[in-house]
Amino acid sequence: MIKFYGYKRCSTSRKAQKWFDDHHIKYEFQDLVAVPPKKEDLIKWLTAYQNRGLRYFFNTSGQHYRAQNLKEKIPTMTIAQAAELMANDGKLIKRPLVVDEKHLTCGFKEDICKETWLQK
Repeated sequence: MIKFYGYKRCSTSRKAQKWFDDHHIKYEFQDLVAVPPKKEDLIKWLTAYQNRGLRYFFNTSGQHYRAQNLKEKIPTMTIAQAAELMANDGKLIKRPLVVDEKHLTCGFKEDICKETWLQK
């Protein structure tokens, strides 16, 4: 089952949800601000997709990201440190985070969603 970590007040999350709904892709929604993913899950995903880099997973345009000066810290950050930050503050995670047992996407780009979620 696809897990969709989004935020109801985020226009990108809403746009992605509409796209998934329009394409009849079933998913389980979880508000990543109210209930962020667990640190263990984040470590698993950050490790499995480390070729994308830690920055891929962070909401780099968010206030929480800028307030903590994470742009300067990410290059030397460990996966465990990044997972700890994101598990404690869901607003640090790029929205939406969509994952199943074989795929993961952060953010919403229609072409990437087509390639990832329609080719199942």
